[in-house]
Amino acid sequence: QVQLVETGGGLVQAGGSLRLSCAASGGTSIRYSMGWFRQAPGQDREIVAAISWTGAHTYYTDSVKGRFTIARTEAENTIYLQMDSLKPEDTAVYYCAADQRVGLRMQANQYNYWGRGTQVTVSS
Repeated sequence: QVQLVETGGGLVQAGGSLRLSCAASGGTSIRYSMGWFRQAPGQDREIVAAISWTGAHTYYTDSVKGRFTIARTEAENTIYLQMDSLKPEDTAVYYCAADQRVGLRMQANQYNYWGRGTQVTVSS
C-alpha cells in the first residue's frame, strides 16, 4: 500500500512563500505520476499542479501559473510545490496524489493514492 506524507503547510501573509513536500513510500512501483490538489471550504477539490513519471512534463492550473513550481527528486518518489506570491485565495487544504501509471494526470479520478492533506492559510 502506497503512503503519501505531505509536509510544509502553514500560515503566511499575502505575498509570502511556502514549500510543500510529499514523499511516497510502501509501493512496488519505481516511480509514480504525482500531483497536488487543493480544496477550500465549500468548494470542490481542484488540480493545482501535476508532474509526470520522469518529471519531464508538468501542468499548472491557470491561477497558479508563474507563482507555483512543481518538481521531483530523481532518486526518490518525492515531489515539491514551491508556492510564491501567495494570495488569500490560495488558502485551502493541499493534497498530494500519486498513480503508478505513466503519463501526466490532471484529474482527481486518475489518481489511486492520496495523502491526508496539509493546511495552507494565506492572510491578507
